[in-house]
Amino acid sequence: MGALPKRKTAKARRDKRRAHDGLNPPALANCPQCHSPKLPHHVCPTCGTYSGREVVEIKAPKKKAG
Repeated sequence: MGALPKRKTAKARRDKRRAHDGLNPPALANCPQCHSPKLPHHVCPTCGTYSGREVVEIKAPKKKAG
């Protein structure tokens, strides 16, 4: 027979153990060029700039025919 707990774990004790398991939202910074939110130290997905220069060329979205 395997090991079994001697007593029921209280909800307070269980929740104290899980206190650090919560998720935090990602920290966002504003792009200095287009002022849209972006991840810090990443290329802006809206305008494609990083550190004041264009790094990635952003193509215009294609319009659906129909």
